Amino acid sequence: MSAGGHGEAVVKRRAPTLYAIAAVKLIKGALLLLLALGVYSLSDNNLPEEFRGLLKFLHLDPEQKFFADLAARVGTITPANVFWVAAGTAFYSLFSLVEGVGLTFRITWAAWMAIGESGFFIPIEVYDLVKGFSLTVCIILAVNIVIVWYLLQNRHRLFRHHHYPADRVC
Repeated sequence: MSAGGHGEAVVKRRAPTLYAIAAVKLIKGALLLLLALGVYSLSDNNLPEEFRGLLKFLHLDPEQKFFADLAARVGTITPANVFWVAAGTAFYSLFSLVEGVGLTFRITWAAWMAIGESGFFIPIEVYDLVKGFSLTVCIILAVNIVIVWYLLQNRHRLFRHHHYPADRVC
């Protein structure tokens, strides 16, 4: 390969942060896919009985008002609802897996996909923090801000292809 017809080989510099972001996306996608499969496996089960079994396993009193009310709500969940939750989770997991693989191979559209997804959740997380502080949401917000900032700041260096001029602006 040559860059700009000068016979220079295109060498992509190492990008540990990019690969860390790709790893986060791949791990998130794998965990969401496992969750989707787990939810789908519950679609034909007796959910109120499963909930009671979970409470018993956790040594919690199923007769407490909170758990009794929650069990009543669990009883209203239909197999079709469970299927759609599993399908939606599986779809979102595939979205994360595609992002992770695309970032690993330094595909430009995957970077824009990751920027869009991470940027999409920032206002939602800020709103959630305004309603009430949560350390978990604060950490997720920080991670999403770092992902968007890093990919935007480094998109030319990380995703430049051999057929693009070095000074091309997106």
